[in-house]
Amino acid sequence: MKKKNIVKNNRDFQRIIHHNQPYKYKDYIIYIERTEVGEYHFGISVSKKLGNAVTRNKLKRQIRSILQEKDYQKNFNCIIILGKGILMRNYSEMRDNLLEALNNLNVYR
Repeated sequence: MKKKNIVKNNRDFQRIIHHNQPYKYKDYIIYIERTEVGEYHFGISVSKKLGNAVTRNKLKRQIRSILQEKDYQKNFNCIIILGKGILMRNYSEMRDNLLEALNNLNVYR
């Protein structure tokens, strides 16, 4: 995932979360905001309850690598929040569940 396709500002996270309905799928809570801007953006949120910094960063790297596999439509912002059950899944289960959730939200080209 390119750096320009990342949501980093706390203000943007709060806007997307508070103004949109969540989509819950297994260990993920996903918020989608449709926009007029010509790009897509992803933000990943991992709670401190999921482990130490090494564990949280590993999860974020895995999610980013999963997100790089597909081509996406333009004009949306997406926040992905990881739930506690994610620690019990291996990489292939995480990948299948996340891709299924994004497929249900119709964000692929």
